[in-house]
Amino acid sequence: MNIHVVQSGETVTAIARMYGVSPQKIITDNGLENQNRLAVGQALLILYPAQVHTVQQGDTLISIAEQYDTTVLTLQQNNPHLVTQPGLRPGEQITLSYRTVPGREVVINSYAYPHVNTDVLLRTLPFLTMLTIFGYGFSETGDLLEIDDQALISMAYRFRVAPIMLLSSITEAGTFSTERASRLFRDIDFQNALIDKVLQKMHEKGYLGLDVDFEYIAPEDTEAFLAFLANVTARLEAEGFTVNVDLAPKVSGEQLGLLYEAHNYPRAGAIASTVLIMTYEWGYSQGPPMAVAPIDQVERVVNYAVSTIPPEHILMGIPNYGYVWQLPYMRGVTVGTSLGNQFAVQIAARYRAEILFDERAQSPYFYYTNPDGLEHVIWFEDVRSIRSKWELIDRSQLLGAGYWSVMRPFAQNWAYVNANYRIRKIVV
Repeated sequence: MNIHVVQSGETVTAIARMYGVSPQKIITDNGLENQNRLAVGQALLILYPAQVHTVQQGDTLISIAEQYDTTVLTLQQNNPHLVTQPGLRPGEQITLSYRTVPGREVVINSYAYPHVNTDVLLRTLPFLTMLTIFGYGFSETGDLLEIDDQALISMAYRFRVAPIMLLSSITEAGTFSTERASRLFRDIDFQNALIDKVLQKMHEKGYLGLDVDFEYIAPEDTEAFLAFLANVTARLEAEGFTVNVDLAPKVSGEQLGLLYEAHNYPRAGAIASTVLIMTYEWGYSQGPPMAVAPIDQVERVVNYAVSTIPPEHILMGIPNYGYVWQLPYMRGVTVGTSLGNQFAVQIAARYRAEILFDERAQSPYFYYTNPDGLEHVIWFEDVRSIRSKWELIDRSQLLGAGYWSVMRPFAQNWAYVNANYRIRKIVV
């Protein structure tokens, strides 16, 4: 495996010749929309197939899997475009295995809204252990706020992915309610009635676990929140379900702020089956331009987390997005807009911008000027930043990662993960 940084004048064909791989493999593994328009500084993942099958007339994924004593899922992981391709094309090359031997088994969770693009989701599911569907809130009367989740649950099972229900204080307006959460934590009858409804919904829909995602909890509700977490975990685990709790990125137990104080790492970690540390949003829409998940800051959070929670219970958050800000940045005026990582590279290529790489943050970024003469900066993720994050996961011996989210394509990320790890799957 190599990571190639594009130089001026290089083409996909020339790069493929340099590494002795097919141009189509580079295009597919990196999700290139236009192979004739590369950006200077763009990072390309180069994978080396160890065994390749040339499709013959009448071949199917099942027949190829049987011929080589492998599985259809493995073929889909090595060739994710096959998941959405109508059929096999005689003459096309199917990667059976790579020279890189996958390392340890990891758990990968990711989040999706019901309106996710179906093709994007299908090309991602082969690489997930869990799909957390966002998300169920509850009304002031204690009724669950319904979402259209059945199609996603069915697709998850098709790829041996555990569908996970998400419960939060999200309101009908789509915002977190500190007040609604407080009532749930403090009113035990209201709480138990809602847990009854959660259990009923999980059995009815086929969910295998619950994600507890309560943000902006009032500090005075800390003990009540932990009691709620203990209650819901005990009741769900008794019926065979898992419980994950999402925690804000803290670097100490004394960290102040509405986002942090109620998220007690050691106590929440001792209660829930697993925890997801939300290690992103240093660069955010209202803030100054910077990396969304600078590795030096992420590592500080992980170091604190593993000092209080067994690492094998921790999923580290990874952002599948970046931000674009108009310059000059003015606090309180400038608002960044989120965008996909692959789309960020397309913008760089379109405006002939050079992609730079911040070594301290381990994150790519670039500047460009649009046709109106307005300067912008984009910080995003690429295979280099993803590699540094997974290296941190390995050094810290964490259970795996949780991606926010699968709403946008990120082909080189999944190709990198697939080549380097064995992804845990559920038994169906």
